[in-house]
Amino acid sequence: MIRKSALGTSQEECFERVLYPRNKLSPGTKPCVVGGNPITEELAVELRVTTFGTASCPPRVEWVRSPIVMRAPDQHLAYGLAAPRNGTRSLLAGLQAHVIKWLLFDSRPLTKDNKSADPPETYLRPSEERQEEALWRACSEVIWRCAGGMTPPQTGQPKAVVALPSDMTYVQHSSTYYQDGVTEKLHLFEFTNLEDVQIFMKRYLYLFKIEEGCGALLLLYAAVLSRGCDNVKKDLDGKLTYLVSSHVEGSLNVVTLLLTGRATPYLHNGVVYIGDEDHYAMPQFGVLSRSPVGLLVYYGNEDNAKNNANQQHPGSRLKTPAMPIWVTSCSGHYGVMFNTNRELLRNYHAERRFDVHYYTTGGCHVLLNVDTRAHDDIAGPMRNDDISATPLEKLIHTKWQDAKITWTGPDPHVSDSPI
Repeated sequence: MIRKSALGTSQEECFERVLYPRNKLSPGTKPCVVGGNPITEELAVELRVTTFGTASCPPRVEWVRSPIVMRAPDQHLAYGLAAPRNGTRSLLAGLQAHVIKWLLFDSRPLTKDNKSADPPETYLRPSEERQEEALWRACSEVIWRCAGGMTPPQTGQPKAVVALPSDMTYVQHSSTYYQDGVTEKLHLFEFTNLEDVQIFMKRYLYLFKIEEGCGALLLLYAAVLSRGCDNVKKDLDGKLTYLVSSHVEGSLNVVTLLLTGRATPYLHNGVVYIGDEDHYAMPQFGVLSRSPVGLLVYYGNEDNAKNNANQQHPGSRLKTPAMPIWVTSCSGHYGVMFNTNRELLRNYHAERRFDVHYYTTGGCHVLLNVDTRAHDDIAGPMRNDDISATPLEKLIHTKWQDAKITWTGPDPHVSDSPI
């Protein structure tokens, strides 16, 4: 006999709904954070010290008030993240490169001749649904790479860790720990395969996008926790004692963590041994494999170059990535440069004359033409010293030294742009 409840629902039906819950959420539903392990005081202190250098002072306020959001869908620059100029920009530039990578290349169906059936520009105006997918896929790829899941050979099982905030506070304010409103409330979730990370990120992506929220900090914490605090410290090799520098737009170490899975300050290829007759040669671990997304750096004028004498210049594994997308650091300003032809870096003819897009999360976008063919009217090697060249042009010359660069789009007008 099946008894009915006061609402007219049988106990059997109720029992079935408990056993077989709906896997798909209703449109607009935001699932509550369930499960995971609450953060301990020891880990909270270690995480803050590794990331920001101290736990007794709060991090810069932008880290707890910078969400991960994209521009209006189906419009010009719909592929772009939107964020003001602050210390999160290096992190968001790394994520932006992976968003573009998925939209332009990973998600595009290819024909037999390795070309897309639709023009690439159509993929740069994604719908809201495609924006959402690009975000959770890009975040998942970055986190999984930091866990070691995309850098063979592996020693042991990769383990990704994502931390989400809750309403509970697990670490109290003290002389050794200053509450920031986020770190002391985290729940930690562990994953051993990429698919589970993707499912989780898709489900809880809204927490990374909340207006005035801490999405950028949550992604940074996931990268650090997945790499491991001890490993991040080893990566820094004493060049820095913590990951996030005091630079206005963040540090290159955050970029290398997102691009290579290691927070290395060394941008050269492989391992270089440094020493002299009075000291043992010590290894400096640079970029150990070809990066899917590249990095180009221009430090600035001569005075800045002297101040950055110890800074590294990217090797070929960063300058020539698998896809024609580069995070750029131009006189301390971070952006992303990309080309829509996946064959650009594989075909000599394609690299003779081509366009590149340059975008920053502040909304600056320019289009430039790069011509690497010989020009009789231009002293190629001298162009690097051309005082009329903009910093962005000089940055492009670090990759294509003798190129003639022409601005083909409208002149940009962005106050914090390096160009």
